[in-house]
Amino acid sequence: MSTRAAFEIGETEVRAGKKAQVELPVSRLITGAQISMPVTVMHGKSDGPTVWMNAAVHGDELNGVEIVNRVLAELDPKTLSGTLLAVPVVNVHGFMNGDRYLPDRRDLNRSFPGSSKGSLAARLAHIFMNEIVQRCEIGFDLHTASDNRTNLPQIRANLDDQKTSELAEVFGVPLMMHSKAGRGTLRSAATKSGATVLLYEAGEPMRFNPVAINNGVSGVRRVLRHLDMADWDGPERRTTQVSRSSRWMRASKSGVLRLEVDLGDVVAEKQVLGTIIDAFGAKLGTVKSTRPGLIIGRTLYPLCNKGDALVHIATLEPESTD
Repeated sequence: MSTRAAFEIGETEVRAGKKAQVELPVSRLITGAQISMPVTVMHGKSDGPTVWMNAAVHGDELNGVEIVNRVLAELDPKTLSGTLLAVPVVNVHGFMNGDRYLPDRRDLNRSFPGSSKGSLAARLAHIFMNEIVQRCEIGFDLHTASDNRTNLPQIRANLDDQKTSELAEVFGVPLMMHSKAGRGTLRSAATKSGATVLLYEAGEPMRFNPVAINNGVSGVRRVLRHLDMADWDGPERRTTQVSRSSRWMRASKSGVLRLEVDLGDVVAEKQVLGTIIDAFGAKLGTVKSTRPGLIIGRTLYPLCNKGDALVHIATLEPESTD
């Protein structure tokens, strides 16, 4: 039986059946200290796909960090088929500062595929594309909601692509949302490079959310099993609903919000979602749904200004409601 060739990344060579922790140099702090992107490489003994999983493209999105580390803790490179590249923290600067963005306020997820001579965000994106994405066939891009919001566990992907749709269904979270990848996003750049990408959204920033983490770990493990990379005897996937459109319900008044619904609730058109009151407790108005559907996101902040996004509702495909 022939031995797989070693996997080379940065200045490190990882032999088949081994695991290595690698630090890819990114930049230096003003003090001169080196900043590096942490990468764990699991190079299986047997042939198979090369897959990556990443978290914290936005530095305040922490659930994915825990998902990556829990998945790694359950795998053994001696029994793994293929190669797994795990990057728990992509935006190292934002992660250290508890900030969504980079120090220059750029959004890393609007900076791909990047450039070796551009801004800090562009250089970081360039490193990730060249060292990680371009070596892989499939990727998991793990995210949470932003700005005092929380999301129902969901996969956002191009469901018109057969392979992507198949893997999204295998992932097995409550919702698959068809969406085009935005310009400058990791998903867009990776797809153009030939990779199949599943973007996982769940939970809130700056917190570990058990539901979001457990769903993410199970989803990644199901896909790895489906790809014949690793055995797994965890729970089978739940019924996944499908949506191709969604809309935020917005505040019609400024005041204090009392929401009466939560993530995962199915609501009817014109259903009351919450009430807005003033500082004295007097009712100012109600928030109503303009469409039937599934609540996939909501604000966590009870104070609102007129026009603020409060409840995110996805319209379900008819066949997914059976």
